[in-house]
Amino acid sequence: MKLTIAGGGGFRVPQVLDVLSRPDSVFQITDVALYDVSTMRMNVIENVIRGLYGGRPDLPRITTTTDLREALEGADFVFSAIRVGGTEGRVRDERVALSNHVIGQETVGPGGASYALRTLPEAMKLAEVAKEVAPNAWVINFTNPAGIITQAMRTVLGRRVIGICDTPIGLMRKACAALEVDPADVTFDYVGLNHLGWLRELKVDDKDLLPELLQSDERLDHIEEARILGFDWVRTLGMLPNEYLFYYYYQRESLARILTEEKTRGEFLKEQQAKFYEEASAAPERAAELWEATHNEREATYMAESRPEEERAGRRSEDLGGGYQEVAFNIMKAITKGEPATMILNVGNSDGPSGLLVPGLSADAVVEVPCTVDENGVHPHSVAPLTGPEFGLVATVKSVEEEILRAFFEADRDAAWHALASHPLVDSIAAAKKILEGYLEDTRLQAVLGGKE
Repeated sequence: MKLTIAGGGGFRVPQVLDVLSRPDSVFQITDVALYDVSTMRMNVIENVIRGLYGGRPDLPRITTTTDLREALEGADFVFSAIRVGGTEGRVRDERVALSNHVIGQETVGPGGASYALRTLPEAMKLAEVAKEVAPNAWVINFTNPAGIITQAMRTVLGRRVIGICDTPIGLMRKACAALEVDPADVTFDYVGLNHLGWLRELKVDDKDLLPELLQSDERLDHIEEARILGFDWVRTLGMLPNEYLFYYYYQRESLARILTEEKTRGEFLKEQQAKFYEEASAAPERAAELWEATHNEREATYMAESRPEEERAGRRSEDLGGGYQEVAFNIMKAITKGEPATMILNVGNSDGPSGLLVPGLSADAVVEVPCTVDENGVHPHSVAPLTGPEFGLVATVKSVEEEILRAFFEADRDAAWHALASHPLVDSIAAAKKILEGYLEDTRLQAVLGGKE
């Protein structure tokens, strides 16, 4: 079987090969094609992979190419992990918003909108070529903002494209660990959008253990989401929010923290990765060593602005396991081996067993819910209705995402402005217009929105 990784020079690619080449892997990917626009970055990552896992007998055959069609030809699975504009684009996304006193995080708010508009042309090209040369492939989308990108790619690939993120299933597993129960023994309810959802139920033998968890300070202390959002708040909600809700629940505080930082997350990663790729390219024999040191620093500083000062030296051990590569591996294993597995995925709102998964959202909307995956594909579970302020927030953010998609498909700058101005993290239409003007200094966005002035 062949796996194609679009974005094959990306920093996290070695984690995928780690999972695929483990001795206990229950299915065999024989060929991995790395596709990227940068030959240098792909060569560095190939050196990292061979340095870390070259001695494993089950390491797949690795090829590299800058030709998308060649990379996709005959693929059984495709990982979309592209970053159009690189870390330079991320820095612009963050700084333009922050200069207008708006949160610039790359997947929520204006940062996510700019990232999506810059990425959509390449994501659609990937979908169209995959449909032509690998029509039976499953496309697993890691590219952020995952909800927008997956929804766009579904217009070409339908249900054969799946959006994934590791934070929702990670939240469920952390809750299980705090309760000292095996995740295999639980049923759970989770609903929302990518980076905007809630774990609402966790049952063992038909008994919901979530209320017990929420009432225990000792148990909640093992869950980072509860620590950063506050025990009193998660008890008020009666559920556990995804960690990215920090930016919505603590908008003022998170903006203030980010503004006091010397560097944005994008600036930190830009400097860190530039140093890594330069040093690893100059000393191929040290690529694996350099990657491991850089990876450890990157993980320890993830979402640092959401954590108290005393926790910033590093993330607690319960937050460092798994990862998106594990979610992808489980999808491939379930489809290949026919052994059903339950996970939380980004799927179409109309894909549910009976009616819309989240009534009130459009049929085309991509939502994030529990799913069973087997040899016949992805089967979303019915979830309890989403109501109250939580539904209001989800409905507003999804409508913003769909306005961004309209801006892309119709090349409409006014639609882009409307989307930015309507986002819950943007408090002024004037600020939204200035932010859009700042983003349009990027020639890629000018090309995307080059129609209506």
